[in-house]
Amino acid sequence: MTVATAARAVGKGPRRRGRQRGVRRGDQFAGWAFVSPAVVLIAVFGLVPVVWSLLLSVQQTDLTSAGTWSGGANYTKMVHDPVFWQAARQTLLYCVLFVPITMVLAVPIAVLLNQKVRGMTFYRMAVFAPLVTSTVATGVIFSWLYNPQIGLINAGLDKLGLPQQGFFQSTGEALPAVVGMTVWGWLGFAVIIYLSALQNVPRELMEAAALDGAGRVRAFFKVELPLLAPASSFLLVWLTINALQLFDEVYVTTKGGPLHASTVLVYYLYQQAFVNFDGGYAAAIGVALFVVILIVTVVQLWLGRRTSHYEAG
Repeated sequence: MTVATAARAVGKGPRRRGRQRGVRRGDQFAGWAFVSPAVVLIAVFGLVPVVWSLLLSVQQTDLTSAGTWSGGANYTKMVHDPVFWQAARQTLLYCVLFVPITMVLAVPIAVLLNQKVRGMTFYRMAVFAPLVTSTVATGVIFSWLYNPQIGLINAGLDKLGLPQQGFFQSTGEALPAVVGMTVWGWLGFAVIIYLSALQNVPRELMEAAALDGAGRVRAFFKVELPLLAPASSFLLVWLTINALQLFDEVYVTTKGGPLHASTVLVYYLYQQAFVNFDGGYAAAIGVALFVVILIVTVVQLWLGRRTSHYEAG
């Protein structure tokens, strides 16, 4: 290499690195330009309400006038509020019933909908239809079905010679009745998730299981069911978050009654904020619920990553 060639090579190095840095800056700018609308929306409708709730939770305010600083008084009130703890227990009970029931029912239905039979599109639409039905319509339908006097379910029980039930009007049955209604509403979503997972199971694995002499049931439990773990992990997180935020169905049907028997945390928060106009206390309940949802989500995601095995590539 001559002296001149070496000098040109040395000169090109810094210029090339400069061009590469310029390209990287351009890519970064383009990336931020694409995601900036989503970032703005998340900041405005996600982070700002959280910060605003934290500020409200240390104030006494009726949401219509300037609040006054109260320190931790709202949190102290929450700790000594028996209705809050009743709502917390009922929210936990609702999650324990709603999430497992929905997931367990969804698996066999997804397996049935994964068969190749005539009219399967109609069956799939029928299962998914409750999810696109509005909460108000769902509440009206189940208010009629659960009606102790003219309800269809009690009419069926009467034909079978079984005792009549109070459902939404019974302190012992109101929350289970809400669970039944919401399972009906969310079952289609869980079925679609499991159906998508089943359709992604490699055919070679099922053929290998058949060659090894495994029947259809054994192949399902040994091959398909383990591969549904990622879908189950996703549903566990998604359904739990939705269960902890239950509000619409309770508002439309029971209004938290009778005697707070179906009051859940979000509905109790609504009552404090917009019925009793105690905005600071409602914000404290919201902050507590936010912390619970954050902890539950992190734990579930951590467990899901330890128990789920994803296929690479």
